[in-house]
Amino acid sequence: MSLDEATAGFLAQAAEGGGKPLYEMTPDEVRSMNDGFIELYGPGPEMEAVENVTVDAADGHQIPVRVLTPSKNPRGVLVYYHGGGWVVGTPDQFDTLARQLAAGTDCIVVLPDYRLAPENVYPAAANDAWDVAKWTAARFSDLPLLVGGDSSGGNLAAVVAQQAVAEAGPHISFQILVYPVTDSNTENATYLDPANQLMLDKKSMDWFWDLYIPDKSMRSESNVSPLQGDVTGTAPAIVLIAEYDVLRGEGEAYAAKLQAAGVPVQLRIFEGQMHGFFQFVNILPGSAAGVEYVNAAVTAHLDAQ
Repeated sequence: MSLDEATAGFLAQAAEGGGKPLYEMTPDEVRSMNDGFIELYGPGPEMEAVENVTVDAADGHQIPVRVLTPSKNPRGVLVYYHGGGWVVGTPDQFDTLARQLAAGTDCIVVLPDYRLAPENVYPAAANDAWDVAKWTAARFSDLPLLVGGDSSGGNLAAVVAQQAVAEAGPHISFQILVYPVTDSNTENATYLDPANQLMLDKKSMDWFWDLYIPDKSMRSESNVSPLQGDVTGTAPAIVLIAEYDVLRGEGEAYAAKLQAAGVPVQLRIFEGQMHGFFQFVNILPGSAAGVEYVNAAVTAHLDAQ
């Protein structure tokens, strides 16, 4: 299938505007660019309550967290880790998406503002992700706990799901992995495919890796590359991947690893879509389809409990 028409138009418009590729920009330049999308996303659904709180991390750091409560009697609580290569991304940038997930699943959504590289390299983001998951489980102990995220956020969600089993931590009911980063190997077929060099290309992903974990010897650790970890006993999952994405191969491989370990998993390839489509709410039609799929899968999971 060819690239989605709306996506192709979006990329053409971006190309007309000029600008440098990600790997030639500074982290602050990329962060500023991402902030520019907030107005385009528009407001999300109204919530019953919105809280901005802080979580005490194990190392004494204060983690800002946004808590979106969609109704008086929510069905679950989802910790959603935003994407951005562990370098960019804020709760403000993902607020509209999180509200759509909260409204569509009737789950509280917890959005952590985890520490970013290069100011805070690994394991800062992974540690924050784990601390917020434990805090959420304690605060909302009467609700099923779900974890999810897109791209690097999907990486953190997968890491937390494995860690919950390995450390006998909080019980996680469900995983939502949206084109997740699961392996540090950027030399596989989907990374090298010219058709996949779009919003995220191989050079940009290498740039993210170098900022997040400058020490390449650490990149095979399971808290970095969950594809190298033990998925036995982890929560049921859905894995969403884009057809045109350098991360497609590792997403497919992670779904296969879950299935081989006996973990219930649904793999959905969104044809015609590129990396990043999920977060472009109210910009790319593919985002609405992705959110609808996630909301339906979460609802079905909670209905079966």
